[in-house]
Amino acid sequence: MDSKRDYYEVLEVPRDADAKTIKRAFLKKARTLHPDVNDAPDAEERFKEVNEAYTVLSDEQKRANYDRYGDPNGPAGFGSDYVDISDIFGGGGFGFGDIFDSFFGGRTSQGGAAAQRTRGRDMGIRLTVTLEEAAAGCTKTVAYTRLAPCEDCNGTGAAEGGKLHACERCHGTGRVVEVQRTIFGQAQVQTTCPACHGQGQVIDHPCETCEGQGRTPSREKVEVRVPAGVHSGQTITVEGKGEAGLRGDACGDLVVSVEVAESERFERQGDDLYCTVRVDALQAIVGTTVTVDGILEGERVSVQVPAGCQFGQRVTVAGRGMPRLGMVARGSLVAVVQVETPTDLSSKQLLDVAALVAERSGDAAPSAGEKEAGPEGFSAAAENAAEHFAKERWHAPKNPFKGGRR
Repeated sequence: MDSKRDYYEVLEVPRDADAKTIKRAFLKKARTLHPDVNDAPDAEERFKEVNEAYTVLSDEQKRANYDRYGDPNGPAGFGSDYVDISDIFGGGGFGFGDIFDSFFGGRTSQGGAAAQRTRGRDMGIRLTVTLEEAAAGCTKTVAYTRLAPCEDCNGTGAAEGGKLHACERCHGTGRVVEVQRTIFGQAQVQTTCPACHGQGQVIDHPCETCEGQGRTPSREKVEVRVPAGVHSGQTITVEGKGEAGLRGDACGDLVVSVEVAESERFERQGDDLYCTVRVDALQAIVGTTVTVDGILEGERVSVQVPAGCQFGQRVTVAGRGMPRLGMVARGSLVAVVQVETPTDLSSKQLLDVAALVAERSGDAAPSAGEKEAGPEGFSAAAENAAEHFAKERWHAPKNPFKGGRR
């Protein structure tokens, strides 16, 4: 923030300026600084500065943060309670090739004279939600910039007393015929009328704010309902919230492309969810039940680990995965078992395990001498193993699978 000029200074408005004053100041500067109409070397940078200032001061929450903390994102940089996302206009503002090309009469960056469309264009933005939000469904408020109906003329494009009438240059056709000289002689070329930009009509007293277009750049907020079970890449259409039409024509739609963020607890494959559960080796031998948190808030899922379970074995719990979009049914929760060697066994438990290991190693039938030497039928091998495992400095070997490959 230290290297940036004060936003109020950039727009040349007082700090108590209302929203309409800020918008008018922005439009006035934008018309003179836009790269399509200004050839100065620093025009693009100055235009970006004006655009950034307007983006902040036209948003109530960002402006309040800026006035209080000097930063539009607030003291901790977390912003307001709505989701402010990048859109097709190149980030926090609007790009040179979309909104302002429309606002400046439909001219292209090469200064062409393509016919200006009257119906508003559809707009696209991206919205990121968590996996938990995608599972439960949610409502998000998104902020974006669009060409909205002009507030001063109610979208008509005409000032008070102004009226539409047929263009005198093209006689209402929107096209003019020009004669051009070529190497083959003179040729007639039909082009878009530069006076009415192909509309066939002009306003005798256009609105000063929108210059007769009936629309101006505006920072908008809209609520988007995200359905349960949505997948990344799916779109949600909000009708009538795209670009406003010219002089009251129909608005386009806002098309929201949903991105589901990766989760630390689950991996999604279709409508199934994969997670890991950890059990110690003794539990894996006899089988156990592990309770884990499900994807939905407050949900608890019991995973039945079967006896003799091996490392990496999958246990499927039907109906506990992601909801299927538009359905009551859900996918499955697939728990991948990770077997870990216990390191907190007591001395008695270690002796019991040592006796079992010795028995499985072939010393289950001790000789007569071994029976006399060992307590209560323990073989000498079992005693030696028990003594080894009972040492205070002994630690169970680390699980070679734990922590991944090195």
